[in-house]
Amino acid sequence: MTPDTAAAHAFEVTWPAAEYRDSGAFRTGRGLGAGGRVSSTIALRPDWNPDDLDAAEAVHHDWDQRPMFRMPDSDVTLREALLARGYRQETPTAVMAIDCAALTHELPPMTAFAIWPPIAMQRDLWAAGNISAERQAVMERVNGPHTSILGRIDDRAAGAGFVAIAGNVAMVHAVEVAPQFRRRGLASHLIRAAADWASANGAARMGLAVSRGNTGARTLYDRLGFVEIGAYSYWARP
Repeated sequence: MTPDTAAAHAFEVTWPAAEYRDSGAFRTGRGLGAGGRVSSTIALRPDWNPDDLDAAEAVHHDWDQRPMFRMPDSDVTLREALLARGYRQETPTAVMAIDCAALTHELPPMTAFAIWPPIAMQRDLWAAGNISAERQAVMERVNGPHTSILGRIDDRAAGAGFVAIAGNVAMVHAVEVAPQFRRRGLASHLIRAAADWASANGAARMGLAVSRGNTGARTLYDRLGFVEIGAYSYWARP
């Protein structure tokens, strides 16, 4: 299962690499330390050949990146080729989406709201989680409409997220809630605030990616009404 064209496009452009290089049928992102999402190779079309694979690996080495491919779980041909080269599957991930209208509603005052640029407290919340400075730099590279979401509990900054729009599809990234404030509904408020902003800025749908190992987040997204529209994994050598 792969996302439709509009969702797939939004998935890529709302979390962009620093630069890209094409190798035949493959495109490789330069992540500058911002994680596999922007430091991986994807297939642009199915007519790749072994020389294209060699060239993509060479790009990773040229950029001092670990060679890594990101591909839909349905791409059996590429999977077999990578297995033969010693690659192994990492971080199976679901892509989920929902109509913005299904999430928009009035939130408690000052609970979650859009703010750009992010304030220092948001950056500290991200850094304390898994959203390093290199990952935060990805947000600055987005060309289309985008904003951060600040979440508050007990008059304190307690959560943060990022949302960006491409076409009529918004994508949510970098959702983080401080450990001491979890299980109090703030993650749900962050997602709903993102949908409110996205809807007000022309998006009809909103999507996100969640690793299959993150069962807590997946349970939240299921409860909110998100539906899985795609699945992918990273492939790298051990």
